[in-house]
Amino acid sequence: MFDLTGMTALVTGASGGIGCEVARALARQGARLALSGSNPAKLRAFRDELNEAYRHDQGDHVEITCDLADATQVEELVPAALDTFGRLDILVNNAGITRDNLALRMKDEEWDAVIRVDLEAAFRLMRAAARPMMKARFGRIVSITSIVGTTGNPGQANYAAAKAGLTGLSKSLAHELASRSVTVNCVAPGFIRTAMTDALGDAQKQALAGRIPMGRMGEAAEIGAAVVYLASREAGYVTGQTLHVNGGMAMI
Repeated sequence: MFDLTGMTALVTGASGGIGCEVARALARQGARLALSGSNPAKLRAFRDELNEAYRHDQGDHVEITCDLADATQVEELVPAALDTFGRLDILVNNAGITRDNLALRMKDEEWDAVIRVDLEAAFRLMRAAARPMMKARFGRIVSITSIVGTTGNPGQANYAAAKAGLTGLSKSLAHELASRSVTVNCVAPGFIRTAMTDALGDAQKQALAGRIPMGRMGEAAEIGAAVVYLASREAGYVTGQTLHVNGGMAMI
């Protein structure tokens, strides 16, 4: 099940913790990847790793550097992937930034930066990917949102708004593309173990785990597995949905 052989995928934020595991999961199931991020050296190293571990008959995985804060670069990203692959079956909007602050202290530039990268760039990529997917009458768009897009979180009004907006955007696009067999879904992680959370003290980690019925933080590979399912042919009747992967922290 969930065989992605012959499919192509564009993953943003592919050199980060969750992005790497999403990319590995897709490649492991047979997809050929365009890895996007803003750090060329990290992208090249990760591309080489994937090509060594998951080489496919249809060609090597590739990297495409893109600053999602730059609208011109964003508009060029999907065409670049199409030029390389000739088609695009899967788009994963994984990249995101945070600029945390209490709302009363939040600067306009902190609000704008998060909305630009986490929501506006995702919209531009979804709009660009929808055209060739509709023509092919097949496509999978998966966006990584967050538990805070549903529950809110103090100090993250900009991030929560962007993630909630991404959920609404995905539902709207799901309506528009369903007749062409293009699905649009979200994966909403809870607390996931990353380099950032590894840096927390033991007391902080215990406090976080105490809020999660399963008693632990999630692994990035578990987000990758959720993306693989939604990207698969088997998920063809699932659209406009958010798959919450949070260990029961919020049962939605």
